[in-house]
Amino acid sequence: MIWALSFVILIETITLAIVSIFAFRTASAIFRVQDAIEESLDVLDARYQSISKILNIPLFYDSPEIKRAVEDIRKSREAVLYVANQLTSIQEEESGNEENNKEG
Repeated sequence: MIWALSFVILIETITLAIVSIFAFRTASAIFRVQDAIEESLDVLDARYQSISKILNIPLFYDSPEIKRAVEDIRKSREAVLYVANQLTSIQEEESGNEENNKEG
């Protein structure tokens, strides 16, 4: 009887160790992704500000090519803003879910 109980405890300990290792690896990967997203948001913010400064400069040349280039820059600025907003909303949803879990 003691041997059977010892064997069950040993199996459970080994299983707990294996699960803990996988949980640690998964948590590490999640933290790396979170850090990468935060760095990307910083880069996107800097690019957005840079593009906004360029778009505030008045055009003195009436070429259709230049107007098209400026419009492409404007669309790029909007795309950068869209991506940043999407990433931020994902982070806000996650933090909101964490706060709800703490309250509940």
